[in-house]
Amino acid sequence: MRKNRAGVMSKAETLIKALPWLERFHGTTVVIKYGGHAMTDEELRHSFAEDVVFLRYAGLKPVIVHGGGPQINAALDRNGIESHFTAGLRVTTPEAMEVVRMVLVGQVQRDVVGLINRHGAFAVGMSGEDANLFTAERKFAVVEGEPVDIGQVGEIVEIQVGAVRAMLDDGRIPVVSSIARGDDGEIYNVNADTAAAALAVALDATKLVVLTDVEGLYADWPASDDVIDEISTDELAALLPELSAGMVPKMEACLHAVRGGVPQAHVLDGRVLHSLLLEIFTDEGIGTMVLPSPGGPVKGGVTA
Repeated sequence: MRKNRAGVMSKAETLIKALPWLERFHGTTVVIKYGGHAMTDEELRHSFAEDVVFLRYAGLKPVIVHGGGPQINAALDRNGIESHFTAGLRVTTPEAMEVVRMVLVGQVQRDVVGLINRHGAFAVGMSGEDANLFTAERKFAVVEGEPVDIGQVGEIVEIQVGAVRAMLDDGRIPVVSSIARGDDGEIYNVNADTAAAALAVALDATKLVVLTDVEGLYADWPASDDVIDEISTDELAALLPELSAGMVPKMEACLHAVRGGVPQAHVLDGRVLHSLLLEIFTDEGIGTMVLPSPGGPVKGGVTA
C-alpha cells in the first residue's frame, strides 16, 4: 500500500513541476519540425503523436512541419530515379519533384495526421501550396563561392498564414508539407527546417522545435560528444561555417527563427521517447537551445 502511495505521489510531483511551464506556454504557438528517425521508428511515431496531442490538451497550439527524406529516397529508388545532394540540399528534377510531392502530401502527411487523429479530431493536413501558404522562388546552392542550380528547390519569399491561424483558432493541429508554389507557376521542394523556421516567425510562435537524429549541437565534434545546452544567435552564426552539412540547415533554421523574433529555438534528439515533453515541461530540458544575443532579436526576413 505504501509503495503504491509513493508511486502516486511521484506522479503528482511530476505534474506539479510542470505547472510553471503550463502557465507560461498556455495559449502560445509552438512550431515543430518533424523528421529523421522519429518519423520512421514505429514506437517513436506513436510517441510523437501522443506528445503533440498532450500539448494540444495542455492548452498549447502545436503546428507541425514535416520532412520525409527516407520515404522520398525509397520512392525515388522504386521509380528508378537517382538521388543527388549538393551542399546538403536535394537536387530536384521535374521527375523527382513529382515523387517528392506525392510522398510528402499523399503519404507522409496522411500518416502523421492519422496517428494524431487516433486521439481525437485534431490534425488537418495542408501543403504549402494550399491557400498560398508558402510562395517560393528558385534557390541556388553555393559551392566554393559559386551558385549551382539544384532544380525545383525553393526558397520561401512570402507566407500567408490566414488558413493556419484559422485552424489554430478552431482547435486544430495543422500538419504542413514543405511544398511551395512559385509566382512563375512552378512547384518547389522547400527544406522542411527552413520552412518551419519561416512559419514560426510568421505565426509569432513562442518556440521552434527541430527534431533530429543527434543529441543536439556538439561543442567539439568529433573530438567530444559534449552537447551545447544554450547558445546565442551571435555565437551560432560564428559557428555555422564549421558545422557538418547535415546540421547546417537545422541550425540556420534556429538562427533565422530567433533573429526573426521567436524567443527560443531548440534542436532535440527525436530518438528519445517523449523528447518534446521533456524539453517543454521540465527545468532540465534536452538538446540545444538557441536564444537571442544581447540586444534582442532582429525582426525581418519573410513577408507575413
